[in-house]
Amino acid sequence: MKYLYVSDLDGTLLRSDAVTSEYTNHVINDLTEKGMVFSYATARSVITAKQVTRGLCAKIPMIVYNGAFIIDNRTETILSANYFDKTVRDVLEDLSDHEIFPIVYAFIEEKERFSYIPEKCTRGMISFLDSRKGDIRTNAVSTPEALKEGNIFYITCIDEPWKLEPFYEKYKNIYHCVYQKDMYSGEQWLEIMPEAATKSNAVIQLKELLGCDKLIVFGDGKNDLDMFEIADECYAVSNAVEALKERATAVIGSNDEDGVAKWLVQNYL
Repeated sequence: MKYLYVSDLDGTLLRSDAVTSEYTNHVINDLTEKGMVFSYATARSVITAKQVTRGLCAKIPMIVYNGAFIIDNRTETILSANYFDKTVRDVLEDLSDHEIFPIVYAFIEEKERFSYIPEKCTRGMISFLDSRKGDIRTNAVSTPEALKEGNIFYITCIDEPWKLEPFYEKYKNIYHCVYQKDMYSGEQWLEIMPEAATKSNAVIQLKELLGCDKLIVFGDGKNDLDMFEIADECYAVSNAVEALKERATAVIGSNDEDGVAKWLVQNYL
């Protein structure tokens, strides 16, 4: 029986300082050398995911942007992709009509970019963009129309809850939407993705791609719920949201206690 192990990153595999610990790196590298099939599924991009997991040597594909892409970890080749259709431009217009100007991720002229209007940035957006200074994907634009360029695959709104919640309610049954507070900044985020861009869909594809029979997953947030629903076993770290704990096979140690790595040490072999 071949098992696929998939972990969320932020709040699960990463400690509160937003990196994997030396202990977690050692455990996962050692077990993958012994044959464990391990990957991660994250809302992060390839660039930032690799930065925070720098000590990991897992070589199988990874799931990024909450399931929008499956990427080969070695070559960074896109193995599976989900883009919006043209109706996303109506969503962006709807948002701008209500003074919400998001960060929009797209491939523009075959290069990945995240576009934003500097003059329209909220406090939370400024903080997020400051953490991405020097990122080659940065694309400052001057008009809402410019946010609609390229093949769009991810929209991030960081604003006041009273502005964002109505749009979550409006679009949650049309697209894949995640509405939650960022665990590091406490800012309210609304993320809008293509309907097929979910961790669960990507994990199912990865499981088939790797020829695995069983799926074991680890997580902490609302965006891990769909992944928990399709897993054979699912484990919530002790710092996870209550909704995830209620769905979990069991609750394990927290992210700051290297809960995932310690579970793997006790249970993998």
